[in-house]
Amino acid sequence: MKTLILGGTREARELADIASGERGFEIVSSLAGRVRAPALPVGEVRVGGFGGAEGLREWLAGNGIEAVVDATHPFAGGITANAAAAAAALGLPVLHVRRPGWLERDGDRWVRVPDLALAAEAAAALGKRVFLTIGRQGVGAFANSEGWFLIRAIDPPEGAVPPQHELLLARGPFSVEEEIALLIERRIDVLVTKDSGGALTEAKLSAARELGLAVVMIDRPPLPAGAEQVETVAAAWDWLRARRDSVM
Repeated sequence: MKTLILGGTREARELADIASGERGFEIVSSLAGRVRAPALPVGEVRVGGFGGAEGLREWLAGNGIEAVVDATHPFAGGITANAAAAAAALGLPVLHVRRPGWLERDGDRWVRVPDLALAAEAAAALGKRVFLTIGRQGVGAFANSEGWFLIRAIDPPEGAVPPQHELLLARGPFSVEEEIALLIERRIDVLVTKDSGGALTEAKLSAARELGLAVVMIDRPPLPAGAEQVETVAAAWDWLRARRDSVM
């Protein structure tokens, strides 16, 4: 069963690693190409966009794809919507893999917002020294903000940035101790992050809780209506095997 895994996440790499070695599967992983040196999965990999839902539909049909797994980042709303539309147009099964979001704990001071624009407003009301951990995309929403910003990303942001800022290029995971030390050293008042979920980047939330700092948490975009969703690689693997067995 020729399967497209839309990836760029740990879950996508793990699923490709498992499925590529299994009988009855031909796996193609697709990466958006927005990170300069991405961690690559096992097997065939394509990099770059498809040209919207119609371009993806044509690519799926032209390459004989029989199933689609959308294991992209929880905030990759565009490709998620395109995958759902393209697969529906061709009558292909599509599964969305989304790790659980983070849950607020005792001692947290979270302010939840639906988008970047409201995140910028909330951050301005909560402090003058802001730690942005939203990746390089979306930093422009804070370009007109007053105050000082620590921007941490894997690659430099493109476009406008806040007038007063420090750019910290780094790839996690980071320990709680490292995050606490960074927050103290930079005298951070408020952390801004996306509700990406997962243990690899959760240390910053533990550090903010330990220091009593405010957190602006940006909610995920919703999945397409009626989307089939699982939260784990194991569940996605069960789904793939069930579809393989149904056609063998």
